[in-house]
Amino acid sequence: MSHSSKSFALIGAAGYIAPRHMKAISETGNDLIAAMDPSDSVGILDRYFPNTSFFTEFERFDRHLYKLKSKSQKIDFLSVCTPNHLHDAHIRYGLRLGADVICEKPLVLNSWNLDNLITLEKESGKKIYNILQLRHHPTLVALKEKIKNSGKIHQVDLSYITSRGKWYYASWKGDINKSGGVATNIGIHFFDLLSWLFGENHASEVHVHTHDRAAGYLEFDKAKVKWFVSINDKTLPEVITDSGATSFRSLDIDGEEIDLSYNFEQLHTESYKAILEGKGFSIEDCKPSIKIASDIRKKTPLGKNKNSHKWVDLPISKHPFTRSE
Repeated sequence: MSHSSKSFALIGAAGYIAPRHMKAISETGNDLIAAMDPSDSVGILDRYFPNTSFFTEFERFDRHLYKLKSKSQKIDFLSVCTPNHLHDAHIRYGLRLGADVICEKPLVLNSWNLDNLITLEKESGKKIYNILQLRHHPTLVALKEKIKNSGKIHQVDLSYITSRGKWYYASWKGDINKSGGVATNIGIHFFDLLSWLFGENHASEVHVHTHDRAAGYLEFDKAKVKWFVSINDKTLPEVITDSGATSFRSLDIDGEEIDLSYNFEQLHTESYKAILEGKGFSIEDCKPSIKIASDIRKKTPLGKNKNSHKWVDLPISKHPFTRSE
């Protein structure tokens, strides 16, 4: 480890997103000192940090890190990749450890938890960073600049379908109390993107919100948005299923499809680079998307046959919940 590199610990090492964090820590020239997960299926560590101390019990992980701290081997960053409902507790643990914290989305499930974290951040003198990787997407960075210079209200159709198997419902992700449900767990990336691109959110309707899909309408300073997210492969447009693909991303602005075919895995490394330069995204940055997602969770879906002037049926390829199954 070079003199300028930082020491990391990671909690939630066996999850879906952890390998992107390991890759980012490695590619930015830093070292993963310790990792923890209740599951021991973490062979991925061999690819990046085979010498990392690994623990399946939080108490032993905690004891190890405090032992290092007593020997003046401090942990600079704690990366949090745990289930959504545990983020708040693990962020607070990182601050008590004397580390800056890098946490996956959503930072917390409920927006009222953010004020307490802001207070703790100030008291600790450490920083809490949220991974908002789409803000590093080159196409979207250019798009933001274009929208900034536009005086119009944009018409936006957003669809994101990422197929998940039956395991999803048996895991913590299938429990709305732990994941926040599909609109939060899957949609949070895009609610952040919409807030970042189009400004303050002024209105929200929820049309559909079930265990495997959600849809609705959002108004921002500079956009009116119809959105749909799903983990059910039956909602994929036929042209996608015919091609053998299992996911579908569509961001249509004023009838123009935005190209999102960029290496999404690389965006975590870009996020880490920015954080290490002191340019990471803060609690204030993630506030709007967390409020949107938590408000959606509390709303009663209006249903397809509702009375709303904002409801506009889109072509099947754009709004898949209109398909029969």
